[in-house]
Amino acid sequence: MELSKLTKLSLRTIWKHEALDFTNWLAKDENLELLGETLGLSIINPETEVGVGQFHVDILAENDKGQKVVIENQLEPTNHEHLGKLVTYASGHDAKIIVWVVSKAREEHEQAINWLNENTTEDANFFLIEIEVWKIGDSPPAPRFNIIAKPNDWAKTIKQSGIVNNVTDLKLKQKAFWEKLKEYGEKNSANVKNWQKALAQHWYNVSIGTSKANIAATINSRENVVGVELYINNNKDLFYSIESKKDEIESQIGSALEWMELPEGKASRIKISYPGNFQNPKDEPKLIEWLCNTIDQFAKVLPKYLTK
Repeated sequence: MELSKLTKLSLRTIWKHEALDFTNWLAKDENLELLGETLGLSIINPETEVGVGQFHVDILAENDKGQKVVIENQLEPTNHEHLGKLVTYASGHDAKIIVWVVSKAREEHEQAINWLNENTTEDANFFLIEIEVWKIGDSPPAPRFNIIAKPNDWAKTIKQSGIVNNVTDLKLKQKAFWEKLKEYGEKNSANVKNWQKALAQHWYNVSIGTSKANIAATINSRENVVGVELYINNNKDLFYSIESKKDEIESQIGSALEWMELPEGKASRIKISYPGNFQNPKDEPKLIEWLCNTIDQFAKVLPKYLTK
């Protein structure tokens, strides 16, 4: 048997510019998902170049609990300047997950991240990650994230909190349902170009090409309903702007919507629900069809209101 050669590539051959190329690549949902799988958490709702005083965070996102995630990128070996920025961004946004992605971690900066994890609040979790790019023979290049430093007992913490390795029977059914939705959507959707990987959770995110908002399909197993919503992260003005066109939007969607300002929280939602038990084989086909059609209609109608 002839084996191919595994070749490590220079990061700069893939991403020429750190901010314009690498940050924009990493901020895509499928790449944040890869990073999240390495860390053992979900990373959603990314925004790039978010201001903190005179500085700008490379990526500001959230985990599935709504906690802030700061990601600082460096396509070079670690240095003191970026370490200082990392702490500044974490404090400026009260981030709970702080990730430093680099080409090479120097020993003194690995020690610094370990010190921060040992001496700061338990709510702050610092990660130092090296990124590599490999290919096999003439295959397309593939990224790989390696954890260099992480919080003490992180694996135990995420196991206890159910972030990973808590794949219950219900979650497996949710994942199987989303896989069927993804398959159906790829064949039947006219306005969604990228159906993401299905995960074992009660929601399924659909990107609409902006960090301002995303579409999410949801399952409520207690009430036996599914839903589709526009999730607007931390931008009440955008919600009010869209709400001012309520009648126009509902006319185009073809149904009344639930307008959820959620004044006590940072996020807002525009939602529609549909009754049915996703675990019932008789309900499943109509739920998948309704979800796909509704997501497709949301993707057709709503993006133009996000740019105004």
